[in-house]
Amino acid sequence: MEQFTDIFLMLLLVAGALSVLYVRNLFVATMLLGAVSFIMALIFVSLDAVDVAFTEAAVGAGISTVLYLGTLALVGSDEKPARRRALVPLLVSLLVGTALVYATFDMPAFGRADNPVQTHVAPRYIEESPKEIGVPNMVTSVLASYRGFDTFGEVTVIFTAGIGVLLILSQLRRRREDEADLTDGPDTDTNMDNDAAASASPAERVGSEHDLVPHVVAKLLIPFILLFALYVQFHGDFGPGGGFQAGVIFAAGFILYSLIFGLHFTRQIVSTRLVKFLLALGVVLYGGVGVVSLFLGGNFLDYNVLSADPVAGQHLGILLVELGVGITVTAAMIAIFYAFAGRAEGRGNDIN
Repeated sequence: MEQFTDIFLMLLLVAGALSVLYVRNLFVATMLLGAVSFIMALIFVSLDAVDVAFTEAAVGAGISTVLYLGTLALVGSDEKPARRRALVPLLVSLLVGTALVYATFDMPAFGRADNPVQTHVAPRYIEESPKEIGVPNMVTSVLASYRGFDTFGEVTVIFTAGIGVLLILSQLRRRREDEADLTDGPDTDTNMDNDAAASASPAERVGSEHDLVPHVVAKLLIPFILLFALYVQFHGDFGPGGGFQAGVIFAAGFILYSLIFGLHFTRQIVSTRLVKFLLALGVVLYGGVGVVSLFLGGNFLDYNVLSADPVAGQHLGILLVELGVGITVTAAMIAIFYAFAGRAEGRGNDIN
């Protein structure tokens, strides 16, 4: 039965991916991408990779879909027809795909008991992690401690991506405002009212005081969403979760609030300035743990020196770096949403 389920999910995954390539309506393609991500999360659950499934469902099927829909609200859902067939990209894709398939022939056979990962890599973590790290969730111990350098690089990439999106969209906004200043005539009260109505962003126009059901449901759900994010953040040492998943769930709660009640109310709770501060704070917190470990006589991100008991030091270090990851991911997701949702706003709500 389990094998039949895996085959069925794989067929759904392939069918969804091929459908994305053939549909011409971008809204349908976005929904299909969300479905593909959700199917991928189910496959990860079937493979007992619950942490990865958590991330895929939250990022791929959740936040990414919201950002795609926000983009479609700005650019429309109709795909621009191609003027000519893109043969060169097709050939490049086929060549790269062929090279990757050929490279797999030099890999160890899948599932064999004498593969390196089965003989010394996995046994090393399984046997030594409880004594060296003392964290029940081995995924957390690997990501936050053994691979702390890699995770720090991933957090830095998220920070850079958030800052990059803000800078690009703010430059586009300034350019559009400069062009509007050159083309607009003298301002009148009527023109100002029309401009204010036209400049309302999609996030500002969603929901109203008469939408009673979404307001009530959101007020009931959002506190539990944020509470669940706290659970995922601080329970990641003992079960599936951690900073990446908790950060996305936190951001989803604030984005849902924005979509229901309006972007301006969300900015009163979490201002753009605060988001930018948190975006940097998470990276500084993560890197600061490494700097403190250096001053205490250890290596960079060596949590053992943070306490007299090395295991307690590992727990403290993992807690702090995971908190830094959660803060950065939350701020990056909210910052990107603010940038996209506020693109059509007037000067008064500039992202800067």
